[in-house]
Amino acid sequence: MGGNRYDLREWAGAFGDLGTLVPFVLAYITILKMDPGGLLFAFGVAKIVTGLFYKTPIPVQPMKAIGISAVTGVGGFTPATVWGAGLTTGLVWLLLGLTGLIDRVTALAKRPVVQGIVLGLGLTFMLEGLRSMATNYFLAAVAFILTFALLDNRKFPAMFLLLALGMAASLAGNPALLVEVKKNIGFSLPSFTLNKLTWPELVKGSLLLALPQVPLTLGNAVIAVVAENNELFPHRPLSARRIALSTGLLNLWAPLFGGVPMCHGAGGMAGHVRFGARTGGALVILGFLVLVVALFLAQGVHLIFQLFPPAVLGVILFFAGAELAVTAKPGAASREEFFVTLVTAAFATWNMGVAFLAGSLLSLVVEKGWVK
Repeated sequence: MGGNRYDLREWAGAFGDLGTLVPFVLAYITILKMDPGGLLFAFGVAKIVTGLFYKTPIPVQPMKAIGISAVTGVGGFTPATVWGAGLTTGLVWLLLGLTGLIDRVTALAKRPVVQGIVLGLGLTFMLEGLRSMATNYFLAAVAFILTFALLDNRKFPAMFLLLALGMAASLAGNPALLVEVKKNIGFSLPSFTLNKLTWPELVKGSLLLALPQVPLTLGNAVIAVVAENNELFPHRPLSARRIALSTGLLNLWAPLFGGVPMCHGAGGMAGHVRFGARTGGALVILGFLVLVVALFLAQGVHLIFQLFPPAVLGVILFFAGAELAVTAKPGAASREEFFVTLVTAAFATWNMGVAFLAGSLLSLVVEKGWVK
Protein backbone atom coordinates (compact mmCIF):
# COMPACT_ATOMS: atom_id res chain seq x y z
CA MET A 1 0.00 0.00 0.00
CA GLY A 2 2.52 2.62 1.11
CA GLY A 3 2.35 6.36 0.70
CA ASN A 4 3.41 8.80 -1.98
CA ARG A 5 6.41 8.21 -4.20
CA TYR A 6 8.52 10.82 -5.97
CA ASP A 7 10.44 8.67 -8.45
CA LEU A 8 10.98 9.09 -12.20
CA ARG A 9 7.54 7.73 -13.14
CA GLU A 10 5.77 10.04 -10.69
CA TRP A 11 7.64 13.00 -12.21
CA ALA A 12 6.59 11.89 -15.70
CA GLY A 13 2.99 11.31 -14.63
CA ALA A 14 2.87 14.72 -12.98
CA PHE A 15 2.68 16.34 -16.43
CA GLY A 16 -0.11 14.07 -17.69
CA ASP A 17 -2.76 16.70 -16.96
CA LEU A 18 -1.15 19.54 -18.94
CA GLY A 19 -3.49 18.98 -21.89
CA THR A 20 -6.36 20.41 -19.84
CA LEU A 21 -4.54 22.69 -17.43
CA VAL A 22 -2.49 24.79 -19.87
CA PRO A 23 -5.24 25.84 -22.35
CA PHE A 24 -7.71 26.87 -19.64
CA VAL A 25 -5.20 28.74 -17.49
CA LEU A 26 -3.82 30.51 -20.55
CA ALA A 27 -7.34 31.53 -21.63
CA TYR A 28 -8.19 32.89 -18.17
CA ILE A 29 -4.97 34.93 -18.12
CA THR A 30 -4.96 36.29 -21.67
CA ILE A 31 -8.70 36.73 -22.33
CA LEU A 32 -10.18 37.45 -18.91
CA LYS A 33 -6.99 39.20 -17.66
CA MET A 34 -6.96 37.27 -14.40
CA ASP A 35 -3.87 37.64 -12.22
CA PRO A 36 -1.61 34.68 -13.09
CA GLY A 37 0.11 34.75 -9.69
CA GLY A 38 -3.09 34.32 -7.69
CA LEU A 39 -4.59 31.82 -10.12
CA LEU A 40 -1.53 29.55 -10.11
CA PHE A 41 -0.94 29.98 -6.37
CA ALA A 42 -4.42 28.60 -5.69
CA PHE A 43 -3.80 25.68 -8.06
CA GLY A 44 -0.37 24.90 -6.62
CA VAL A 45 -1.54 24.72 -3.01
CA ALA A 46 -4.65 22.74 -3.99
CA LYS A 47 -2.60 20.14 -5.89
CA ILE A 48 -0.09 19.68 -3.07
CA VAL A 49 -2.79 19.26 -0.41
CA THR A 50 -4.80 16.89 -2.63
CA GLY A 51 -1.78 14.71 -3.37
CA LEU A 52 -0.79 14.52 0.29
CA PHE A 53 -4.36 13.72 1.39
CA TYR A 54 -5.55 11.17 -1.18
CA LYS A 55 -2.19 9.54 -2.02
CA THR A 56 -3.51 8.48 -5.43
CA PRO A 57 -3.29 10.61 -8.63
CA ILE A 58 -6.53 12.50 -7.95
CA PRO A 59 -6.21 15.57 -10.20
CA VAL A 60 -7.06 19.21 -9.61
CA GLN A 61 -8.33 20.78 -12.83
CA PRO A 62 -10.16 23.91 -13.99
CA MET A 63 -13.92 23.34 -14.27
CA LYS A 64 -14.52 23.12 -18.02
CA ALA A 65 -18.08 24.45 -18.43
CA ILE A 66 -17.33 27.51 -16.28
CA GLY A 67 -14.03 28.09 -18.06
CA ILE A 68 -15.50 27.88 -21.55
CA SER A 69 -18.43 30.15 -20.68
CA ALA A 70 -16.23 32.70 -18.93
CA VAL A 71 -13.64 33.13 -21.68
CA THR A 72 -15.85 33.04 -24.78
CA GLY A 73 -16.82 36.67 -24.23
CA VAL A 74 -20.57 35.97 -24.14
CA GLY A 75 -22.05 37.55 -21.04
CA GLY A 76 -19.29 40.03 -20.31
CA PHE A 77 -17.77 38.08 -17.43
CA THR A 78 -15.03 39.51 -15.23
CA PRO A 79 -12.53 37.91 -12.85
CA ALA A 80 -14.90 38.76 -9.98
CA THR A 81 -17.79 36.82 -11.55
CA VAL A 82 -15.47 33.80 -11.79
CA TRP A 83 -14.62 34.15 -8.09
CA GLY A 84 -18.31 34.37 -7.32
CA ALA A 85 -18.93 31.20 -9.31
CA GLY A 86 -16.19 29.50 -7.30
CA LEU A 87 -17.75 30.44 -3.96
CA THR A 88 -21.19 29.20 -5.01
CA THR A 89 -19.71 26.01 -6.43
CA GLY A 90 -17.86 25.41 -3.17
CA LEU A 91 -20.99 25.86 -1.08
CA VAL A 92 -23.08 23.59 -3.34
CA TRP A 93 -20.65 20.67 -3.18
CA LEU A 94 -19.92 21.16 0.50
CA LEU A 95 -23.66 21.02 1.19
CA LEU A 96 -24.12 17.91 -0.97
CA GLY A 97 -21.28 16.21 0.86
CA LEU A 98 -22.19 17.21 4.41
CA THR A 99 -25.87 16.28 4.06
CA GLY A 100 -25.19 13.01 2.25
CA LEU A 101 -27.41 14.06 -0.65
CA ILE A 102 -24.59 13.23 -3.03
CA ASP A 103 -24.89 9.55 -2.06
CA ARG A 104 -28.57 9.50 -2.99
CA VAL A 105 -27.88 11.15 -6.34
CA THR A 106 -24.96 8.93 -7.30
CA ALA A 107 -26.90 5.82 -6.22
CA LEU A 108 -29.06 6.40 -9.30
CA ALA A 109 -26.05 5.75 -11.50
CA LYS A 110 -25.95 1.99 -11.98
CA ARG A 111 -22.83 0.26 -13.33
CA PRO A 112 -23.76 0.53 -17.05
CA VAL A 113 -24.40 4.27 -16.56
CA VAL A 114 -21.07 4.80 -14.82
CA GLN A 115 -19.30 2.85 -17.58
CA GLY A 116 -21.04 4.96 -20.20
CA ILE A 117 -20.05 8.22 -18.51
CA VAL A 118 -16.42 7.09 -18.25
CA LEU A 119 -16.38 5.84 -21.86
CA GLY A 120 -18.00 9.03 -23.15
CA LEU A 121 -15.52 11.21 -21.28
CA GLY A 122 -12.63 9.20 -22.66
CA LEU A 123 -13.87 9.57 -26.23
CA THR A 124 -14.43 13.30 -25.67
CA PHE A 125 -10.85 13.77 -24.54
CA MET A 126 -9.58 11.79 -27.52
CA LEU A 127 -11.56 13.98 -29.92
CA GLU A 128 -10.31 17.16 -28.22
CA GLY A 129 -6.80 15.79 -28.49
CA LEU A 130 -7.24 15.18 -32.22
CA ARG A 131 -8.44 18.77 -32.72
CA SER A 132 -5.35 20.11 -30.98
CA MET A 133 -3.09 17.75 -32.90
CA ALA A 134 -4.52 19.15 -36.15
CA THR A 135 -2.74 22.48 -35.45
CA ASN A 136 0.54 20.86 -36.55
CA TYR A 137 0.15 17.48 -38.25
CA PHE A 138 3.86 16.74 -38.57
CA LEU A 139 4.74 17.56 -34.96
CA ALA A 140 1.68 15.65 -33.75
CA ALA A 141 2.53 12.58 -35.83
CA VAL A 142 6.12 12.47 -34.54
CA ALA A 143 4.98 13.01 -30.95
CA PHE A 144 2.25 10.37 -31.27
CA ILE A 145 4.53 7.68 -32.70
CA LEU A 146 7.31 8.28 -30.17
CA THR A 147 4.82 8.37 -27.29
CA PHE A 148 3.23 5.10 -28.37
CA ALA A 149 6.65 3.47 -28.66
CA LEU A 150 7.72 4.58 -25.17
CA LEU A 151 4.35 4.50 -23.42
CA ASP A 152 5.23 1.77 -20.91
CA ASN A 153 8.97 2.33 -20.81
CA ARG A 154 9.99 2.60 -17.14
CA LYS A 155 13.57 3.73 -17.78
CA PHE A 156 12.67 6.58 -20.13
CA PRO A 157 9.03 7.65 -19.69
CA ALA A 158 7.33 8.99 -22.81
CA MET A 159 6.38 12.25 -21.11
CA PHE A 160 9.98 13.46 -20.92
CA LEU A 161 10.41 12.97 -24.65
CA LEU A 162 7.10 14.78 -25.30
CA LEU A 163 8.16 17.76 -23.20
CA ALA A 164 11.59 17.90 -24.85
CA LEU A 165 10.07 17.64 -28.33
CA GLY A 166 7.52 20.37 -27.59
CA MET A 167 10.14 22.73 -26.18
CA ALA A 168 12.50 22.10 -29.09
CA ALA A 169 9.74 22.85 -31.60
CA SER A 170 8.75 26.04 -29.75
CA LEU A 171 12.32 27.31 -29.44
CA ALA A 172 12.99 26.55 -33.09
CA GLY A 173 10.08 28.80 -34.01
CA ASN A 174 10.98 31.47 -31.44
CA PRO A 175 14.66 31.27 -30.32
CA ALA A 176 14.28 34.32 -28.07
CA LEU A 177 11.56 32.70 -25.96
CA LEU A 178 13.82 31.67 -23.06
CA VAL A 179 15.39 35.15 -22.97
CA GLU A 180 11.94 36.68 -22.65
CA VAL A 181 11.09 34.25 -19.84
CA LYS A 182 14.23 35.23 -17.91
CA LYS A 183 13.25 38.90 -18.12
CA ASN A 184 10.08 38.13 -16.17
CA ILE A 185 11.70 36.38 -13.20
CA GLY A 186 10.84 38.10 -9.92
CA PHE A 187 9.28 37.23 -6.57
CA SER A 188 5.69 38.27 -5.90
CA LEU A 189 2.94 37.18 -3.52
CA PRO A 190 -0.74 36.90 -4.50
CA SER A 191 -3.15 39.40 -2.99
CA PHE A 192 -6.46 38.79 -1.23
CA THR A 193 -9.23 39.27 -3.79
CA LEU A 194 -12.62 38.68 -2.16
CA ASN A 195 -12.83 42.32 -1.09
CA LYS A 196 -13.17 43.13 -4.82
CA LEU A 197 -16.24 40.90 -5.25
CA THR A 198 -19.62 42.70 -5.40
CA TRP A 199 -23.10 41.23 -4.88
CA PRO A 200 -24.15 41.67 -8.53
CA GLU A 201 -21.04 39.80 -9.68
CA LEU A 202 -21.63 37.04 -7.13
CA VAL A 203 -25.21 36.58 -8.33
CA LYS A 204 -24.18 36.66 -12.00
CA GLY A 205 -21.38 34.16 -11.48
CA SER A 206 -23.67 31.87 -9.49
CA LEU A 207 -26.55 31.78 -11.95
CA LEU A 208 -24.72 31.90 -15.27
CA LEU A 209 -21.50 30.02 -14.47
CA ALA A 210 -21.77 27.88 -11.34
CA LEU A 211 -25.19 26.22 -11.72
CA PRO A 212 -24.73 25.03 -15.35
CA GLN A 213 -21.47 23.36 -14.23
CA VAL A 214 -23.11 21.08 -11.63
CA PRO A 215 -24.21 18.24 -13.98
CA LEU A 216 -20.79 18.09 -15.65
CA THR A 217 -19.02 17.99 -12.28
CA LEU A 218 -21.38 15.27 -11.05
CA GLY A 219 -20.58 13.02 -14.00
CA ASN A 220 -16.94 13.84 -14.68
CA ALA A 221 -15.52 14.84 -11.31
CA VAL A 222 -17.58 12.72 -8.91
CA ILE A 223 -19.12 9.59 -10.48
CA ALA A 224 -16.37 8.97 -13.06
CA VAL A 225 -13.38 9.80 -10.88
CA VAL A 226 -14.66 7.63 -8.01
CA ALA A 227 -15.20 4.72 -10.41
CA GLU A 228 -11.79 5.23 -12.01
CA ASN A 229 -9.92 5.50 -8.72
CA ASN A 230 -11.62 2.45 -7.21
CA GLU A 231 -10.91 0.42 -10.35
CA LEU A 232 -7.22 1.35 -10.46
CA PHE A 233 -6.49 1.71 -6.74
CA PRO A 234 -8.85 -0.58 -4.80
CA HIS A 235 -6.52 -0.41 -1.78
CA ARG A 236 -7.38 3.32 -1.47
CA PRO A 237 -11.12 3.45 -2.22
CA LEU A 238 -12.96 6.74 -2.58
CA SER A 239 -16.56 7.69 -1.87
CA ALA A 240 -18.70 10.26 -3.66
CA ARG A 241 -19.17 12.09 -0.36
CA ARG A 242 -15.45 12.54 0.19
CA ILE A 243 -14.92 13.84 -3.34
CA ALA A 244 -17.89 16.23 -2.96
CA LEU A 245 -16.44 17.59 0.27
CA SER A 246 -12.97 18.15 -1.16
CA THR A 247 -14.49 19.77 -4.27
CA GLY A 248 -16.39 22.12 -1.98
CA LEU A 249 -13.31 23.00 0.06
CA LEU A 250 -11.18 23.56 -3.06
CA ASN A 251 -13.67 26.05 -4.41
CA LEU A 252 -14.03 27.94 -1.17
CA TRP A 253 -10.23 28.23 -1.07
CA ALA A 254 -9.51 29.24 -4.67
CA PRO A 255 -11.35 32.61 -4.85
CA LEU A 256 -9.54 33.93 -1.77
CA PHE A 257 -6.43 34.72 -3.83
CA GLY A 258 -7.86 35.00 -7.32
CA GLY A 259 -8.15 31.33 -8.23
CA VAL A 260 -10.72 29.75 -10.55
CA PRO A 261 -13.30 26.98 -9.94
CA MET A 262 -11.62 23.57 -9.66
CA CYS A 263 -12.64 19.91 -9.74
CA HIS A 264 -11.20 16.39 -9.64
CA GLY A 265 -11.80 15.51 -13.31
CA ALA A 266 -11.52 11.87 -14.35
CA GLY A 267 -9.64 12.79 -17.53
CA GLY A 268 -6.89 14.38 -15.50
CA MET A 269 -6.48 11.26 -13.40
CA ALA A 270 -6.29 9.16 -16.56
CA GLY A 271 -3.55 11.47 -17.88
CA HIS A 272 -1.50 11.20 -14.71
CA VAL A 273 -1.85 7.42 -14.66
CA ARG A 274 -1.24 6.89 -18.39
CA PHE A 275 2.13 8.62 -18.19
CA GLY A 276 3.34 6.82 -15.07
CA ALA A 277 1.79 8.20 -11.86
CA ARG A 278 0.61 5.70 -9.26
CA THR A 279 0.51 7.85 -6.11
CA GLY A 280 -0.33 11.37 -4.99
CA GLY A 281 3.34 12.21 -5.36
CA ALA A 282 2.65 13.29 -8.95
CA LEU A 283 0.21 15.93 -7.68
CA VAL A 284 2.66 17.15 -5.06
CA ILE A 285 5.38 17.47 -7.72
CA LEU A 286 3.15 19.34 -10.16
CA GLY A 287 1.75 21.51 -7.37
CA PHE A 288 5.25 22.47 -6.24
CA LEU A 289 6.26 23.42 -9.81
CA VAL A 290 3.07 25.46 -10.29
CA LEU A 291 3.72 27.19 -6.96
CA VAL A 292 7.26 28.12 -8.03
CA VAL A 293 5.91 29.64 -11.25
CA ALA A 294 3.23 31.52 -9.29
CA LEU A 295 5.74 33.04 -6.89
CA PHE A 296 8.70 33.70 -9.20
CA LEU A 297 7.47 33.73 -12.82
CA ALA A 298 3.89 34.94 -12.63
CA GLN A 299 4.28 37.65 -15.26
CA GLY A 300 5.96 35.26 -17.69
CA VAL A 301 3.37 32.48 -17.52
CA HIS A 302 2.08 33.15 -21.03
CA LEU A 303 5.65 32.77 -22.30
CA ILE A 304 6.28 29.53 -20.38
CA PHE A 305 3.09 28.03 -21.78
CA GLN A 306 4.36 28.70 -25.30
CA LEU A 307 6.90 25.94 -24.61
CA PHE A 308 3.99 23.47 -24.81
CA PRO A 309 2.65 23.53 -28.42
CA PRO A 310 -1.06 22.65 -28.84
CA ALA A 311 -0.13 19.67 -31.04
CA VAL A 312 1.92 18.11 -28.22
CA LEU A 313 -0.76 18.90 -25.63
CA GLY A 314 -3.21 17.21 -27.98
CA VAL A 315 -1.15 14.01 -27.93
CA ILE A 316 -1.18 14.07 -24.11
CA LEU A 317 -4.93 14.63 -24.11
CA PHE A 318 -5.52 11.83 -26.64
CA PHE A 319 -3.63 9.22 -24.63
CA ALA A 320 -5.29 10.40 -21.41
CA GLY A 321 -8.68 9.93 -23.07
CA ALA A 322 -7.72 6.46 -24.30
CA GLU A 323 -6.64 5.48 -20.79
CA LEU A 324 -9.95 6.71 -19.38
CA ALA A 325 -12.02 4.92 -22.01
CA VAL A 326 -10.22 1.65 -21.33
CA THR A 327 -11.15 1.78 -17.63
CA ALA A 328 -14.86 1.68 -18.60
CA LYS A 329 -14.54 -2.08 -19.29
CA PRO A 330 -18.14 -3.05 -20.11
CA GLY A 331 -17.08 -6.67 -19.61
CA ALA A 332 -19.70 -9.44 -19.73
CA ALA A 333 -22.71 -7.15 -19.53
CA SER A 334 -25.98 -8.22 -21.12
CA ARG A 335 -26.96 -6.84 -24.51
CA GLU A 336 -29.44 -4.46 -22.86
CA GLU A 337 -26.88 -3.21 -20.31
CA PHE A 338 -24.31 -2.68 -23.03
CA PHE A 339 -26.89 -0.65 -24.94
CA VAL A 340 -27.37 1.55 -21.84
CA THR A 341 -23.60 2.03 -21.68
CA LEU A 342 -23.37 3.06 -25.34
CA VAL A 343 -26.33 5.47 -25.15
CA THR A 344 -24.92 7.06 -22.00
CA ALA A 345 -21.49 7.38 -23.63
CA ALA A 346 -22.99 9.04 -26.71
CA PHE A 347 -24.85 11.60 -24.61
CA ALA A 348 -21.77 12.14 -22.41
CA THR A 349 -19.84 13.42 -25.43
CA TRP A 350 -22.49 16.13 -25.71
CA ASN A 351 -23.97 16.91 -22.27
CA MET A 352 -23.09 15.23 -18.98
CA GLY A 353 -26.37 16.05 -17.26
CA VAL A 354 -28.43 14.61 -20.10
CA ALA A 355 -26.17 11.54 -20.18
CA PHE A 356 -26.74 10.90 -16.47
CA LEU A 357 -30.53 11.27 -16.75
CA ALA A 358 -30.88 9.29 -19.98
CA GLY A 359 -28.63 6.50 -18.76
CA SER A 360 -30.38 6.27 -15.39
CA LEU A 361 -33.82 6.09 -17.02
CA LEU A 362 -32.71 3.44 -19.51
CA SER A 363 -31.03 1.48 -16.73
CA LEU A 364 -34.26 1.53 -14.73
CA VAL A 365 -36.21 0.27 -17.74
CA VAL A 366 -33.74 -2.61 -18.19
CA GLU A 367 -33.69 -3.38 -14.47
CA LYS A 368 -37.49 -3.59 -14.26
CA GLY A 369 -37.60 -5.84 -17.30
CA TRP A 370 -39.89 -3.53 -19.26
CA VAL A 371 -38.02 -4.38 -22.45
CA LYS A 372 -36.92 -7.72 -23.78
